[in-house]
Amino acid sequence: MPTGEALVDESAVRLEPPPPVSAAYRRYALWVLLGIYVVNFLDRQVINILAEPIKNDLHLLDWQVGLLSGFAFGLVYTLLGFPLARAADRGNRVWIIAACLTAWSGFTAVCGLAQNFVQLVGARAGVGIGEAGCTPTSHALIADYTPKEKRASALAFYSMGTPIGSLLGLAIGGFLADYFGWRIAFVVAAVPGLALAILALFTLKEPRRLIAASAAKVTDGMATFSETVRYLSKHKAYWYLAWGAGIRAFLGYAAATFVPSFLYRSHGPEIVALAHHFHMRPQTFVGVSLGLIAGSAGTLGSWLGGQIADRWGKKDLRVYGSIPAISVVLALPFSLMIYTTSSAALAISLTAVTGLLGTLWYGPVYSAAQGMVPPKMRAMSASLMLFVINFLGLVMGAVCTGALADVLNKSLHLGPAEGLRWALIITVVVGVVSALLFWAARGRVREEMVS
Repeated sequence: MPTGEALVDESAVRLEPPPPVSAAYRRYALWVLLGIYVVNFLDRQVINILAEPIKNDLHLLDWQVGLLSGFAFGLVYTLLGFPLARAADRGNRVWIIAACLTAWSGFTAVCGLAQNFVQLVGARAGVGIGEAGCTPTSHALIADYTPKEKRASALAFYSMGTPIGSLLGLAIGGFLADYFGWRIAFVVAAVPGLALAILALFTLKEPRRLIAASAAKVTDGMATFSETVRYLSKHKAYWYLAWGAGIRAFLGYAAATFVPSFLYRSHGPEIVALAHHFHMRPQTFVGVSLGLIAGSAGTLGSWLGGQIADRWGKKDLRVYGSIPAISVVLALPFSLMIYTTSSAALAISLTAVTGLLGTLWYGPVYSAAQGMVPPKMRAMSASLMLFVINFLGLVMGAVCTGALADVLNKSLHLGPAEGLRWALIITVVVGVVSALLFWAARGRVREEMVS
């Protein structure tokens, strides 16, 4: 038994069915869900590498770029998460995932047809409508597929879709934008999702069909939104983790949106020279280099965080808070160096460190969100946590950073390059608050685990 493990709620034990699928099928399902999450982030993040050509083509300001990258998508995504999570706790999760995947892929293609800012905002909101049903539903499905002792690593494996999808979005988007234009990049990004929707619909299994007796008990005992909120209101560690992760997401989405633009503005001549050296165009070089370096490191960090949490969590559940807290502190100096060094090559290289440290929290935090509630609340628990994370990260991260850059640029007359540089530096410094929240969660997490 892990040190200090809390007494388990008997109702949670009764409702917890055994893993309903074989280990081989579970591995297959995780790979399919990972593929879906990769496409989720590819379609979500491809706009970041396209920000500068879209800005120039549609004559936008930084705050409008931030709104397109985050607010327009994130507001719809965040608000629809609750009803879709409710549907996932009651309905067929495979159907929900397939339908949502089809919807967001279609709207991604529509982004490429937009002729002005308002049309692009509407299309991005449509992407958010579809993607809102993916992650809470997948988290609940994975939790049912996977034994408790392997849950952190399974959710961390799924979360590798964030850096991998971002990697592919940057690399593919940059290449397509350089050679075919930003509109074609959106259309091409939409294609994989449609194929995966068919694969998911016909090959993924809904566990409730496989364990009919247990499923009947779970369905009869489904928790409402208000019941889940009341239950979690007594779990301070859950909210410390959620707000800590939200602040980390704020930093992550701000960086994902504006680091390419920062490199173009602050290191333009060096970027051109580096691109020429590798026989690439500048946008392709930035997309490929950031994608490969930061994306690969982020993939490793996500996987590593889950492995550490599962292994060390057997001895002490406080690791679910300490891993994220320590990673924030370690990442701080490297993040500041990215924005203060005079070398573009060094700045790009340092994203390997921040990419690895910035994703260590995925497995521990998402696993804790599933473990702090009985099975009947899992999708809603994931949705509540994702509401906080996405409100701070998706909705606020890019648009606030862009607005701050505009203020520093115009009101303080720093110029577009220095205004953006200092906006990014300020967000990094303020983001250290997340370490305090993660550490506060560390002190309570082992008493609040129930399943």
